[in-house]
Amino acid sequence: MLENINSLYAAFKAKDARFDGRFFVGISSTGIYCRPICKARQPKQENCTFFKTAAEAEQAGYRPCLLCRPELAPGTSIADATANLVHRAARMLEESCGSGQNIEAIAARLGCTDRHLRRAFTTEYNVSPVKYLQTCRLLLAKNLLTDTDLSVLNVAMAAGFGSLRRFNDVFKKYYNLAPTALRKKHADAKKTGGDITLALGYRPPYDWDKILNFLAGRAIAGTEVVKNGEYLRTVYLQSTEGKDLYGWVRVGHKQEKNALRVTVSESLLPVLPQVLARIKHLFDLYCDPDAVYETLQVMNKLQPGLCVLGTRVPGCFNALEMSVRAVLGQQITVKAASTLAARLVQAYGIPVQTGIDGLTHIFPTPEIILDMGAAITDKLGVLGVTSARSQTIYRLAQALAAGEIDFGLCHSPEEEMKKLLTIRGIGGWTAQYIAMRAMEWPDAFLETDVGVKKALPGYTAKELMALAEAWRPWRSYATFNLWNSL
Repeated sequence: MLENINSLYAAFKAKDARFDGRFFVGISSTGIYCRPICKARQPKQENCTFFKTAAEAEQAGYRPCLLCRPELAPGTSIADATANLVHRAARMLEESCGSGQNIEAIAARLGCTDRHLRRAFTTEYNVSPVKYLQTCRLLLAKNLLTDTDLSVLNVAMAAGFGSLRRFNDVFKKYYNLAPTALRKKHADAKKTGGDITLALGYRPPYDWDKILNFLAGRAIAGTEVVKNGEYLRTVYLQSTEGKDLYGWVRVGHKQEKNALRVTVSESLLPVLPQVLARIKHLFDLYCDPDAVYETLQVMNKLQPGLCVLGTRVPGCFNALEMSVRAVLGQQITVKAASTLAARLVQAYGIPVQTGIDGLTHIFPTPEIILDMGAAITDKLGVLGVTSARSQTIYRLAQALAAGEIDFGLCHSPEEEMKKLLTIRGIGGWTAQYIAMRAMEWPDAFLETDVGVKKALPGYTAKELMALAEAWRPWRSYATFNLWNSL
């Protein structure tokens, strides 16, 4: 991509939002680097150097622009990359930038050696994983300094620097600016009240109403609420020290900024990078809608308007929660599955104080489900859950607690789906659905789904599979386009 300098400069000059996050522009006359959408005075082409990542621009000596704010640029989709492994590693580094997770652990999870990961990462991004991680921390810190009134010490800790002195030294070295000086520049933009409010960018268009309606229809009372055009939920995560942290998040839409407005309770500050990573996953902020539409627009030959530019695939915030709800929803209506899930939350969820109407419980953890033991069929039976599904839920909790199945950014979703199919009560539909929403698998397809068959009547499951071959590698997006058409 970076070999065609004239095309990149043309995209930069046009402020084309489709390229936001796909490259960054270093400007030699100012020493700063910008997003392609930056509205500052247009530099001459000879003063521009183009980089794949913000980390590469910073290693070349450029500082982030205070106007377009590179920390708000959307990331890249897993399926966008020719080097799938490297992009998954980059996502993991973003999520773990505050936790101190090392490269060896990330490489093990991706099924490769740390040496191979470092080599592949440097080849793809022109920076080492360590330098990329440092940029993730710096940009998160810059975002917090600009948009919140958190103390500089809390910003340093949340971004994973370990000490205030280390943070100050690195920030001054790369940005030629003290953290307190940056804060003074944006003193009028502070948010008060203790909670943390940040913006997370995406590539337009973004069909917010469709994704919000999908989540609203499947919201579990007590843990999730959709109201006034916003999504709210309870959160439980563990810190790197093993401390249990409880809180809530609120997500709204800022269409004029091509961003989501995310508010996180102050109690979740120690795990802020994890929370933000899960929000990005839940709302599919890494998606490149034009790349998806380029492949799927052939769907409109079957039926005009079947594929809509900007359609997203809702991910999940809690893999067990989403998987259990998928099991409960087998062969019953969406509303009935929500009712059963709400009963489960009320009976066995963890009570939490949020101060928000409707957010009262954390979804049961794997440990809570496993503690039921052989009595799970009786305990869930009184809630209306069948014996077979109770046993399936128990086995899902076992697999998640033991790490037998990777429900996250795994290196091979197809292999994890095979493992899911070994669990009694999980068939092809459920395995594909879990992979699509929990593992960010963009190429799942539910050929036996009632909604898919209703959207494309007259086709057998085998014929639907053959038809969907033309929609690879975006069959998950094709599935949601078919559902949305109903």
